Amino acid sequence: MILAQLAAAVPSSPLELILASSGVTLSVLAVLAVLSLLSWAVMLSKWRTFREVERTGEAFHQEFSGCRSFGEAEGLLLVRGEEGAHARILKRAVRFLDDLRTGSRTGAGTAAGALTASQVEALRLVLDAETNAERDRLGTYIPFLAMVGSVSPLLGLLGTVLGVISAFLGVARGGSGNLAAVAPGVAEALVATAFALAVAIPAYFGYNIFAARLNRLDGELDAFGTEVIALIAREGRL
Repeated sequence: MILAQLAAAVPSSPLELILASSGVTLSVLAVLAVLSLLSWAVMLSKWRTFREVERTGEAFHQEFSGCRSFGEAEGLLLVRGEEGAHARILKRAVRFLDDLRTGSRTGAGTAAGALTASQVEALRLVLDAETNAERDRLGTYIPFLAMVGSVSPLLGLLGTVLGVISAFLGVARGGSGNLAAVAPGVAEALVATAFALAVAIPAYFGYNIFAARLNRLDGELDAFGTEVIALIAREGRL
């Protein structure tokens, strides 16, 4: 009779086990659920952002590669607009040269059209700063995925330890130490670990994927800045 009552009290599915969990386990699972929703929202948002940036950047770079002069490259900004990381880097170079021409007219710049070595270095630094700004903008919330991937297992372990403690305290209060009395509490505690791994693994994969894409895009933007300077050099301005 007692064994039948114990068997009836044991949850028959993971969902029933979760619903029958203690308050401590449910609190840990609730925190993990929030982290999971936030991490998936970040991953979906970054997937859309990177897809758009890569598509726009590839199209802009192809047209830029066909430009024979810097004036033609400036015309791309009028035709395609200034949306996209590549376009903003080119716009920053155009603004830098416009500032130099303005300084030349007021007597603060060089009289010749060619740039001095210090001005070329300044242009390189300006384009590097713009590239870093684009990287920072695109990299927003990516470290959050790494945080979820590293913190979730610890939260799951915390829930497991507290659940096991609660299970053994219940056994001590009930005075029964058989497997049927201990197993439900231990299983409930292990649910927190399993749920934590289900949260951490996608977040960890997402972080590595988007970090790699961000590094690749950073290299492409740095190379594009070099191409801009090379296009200026072909016109004899360097």
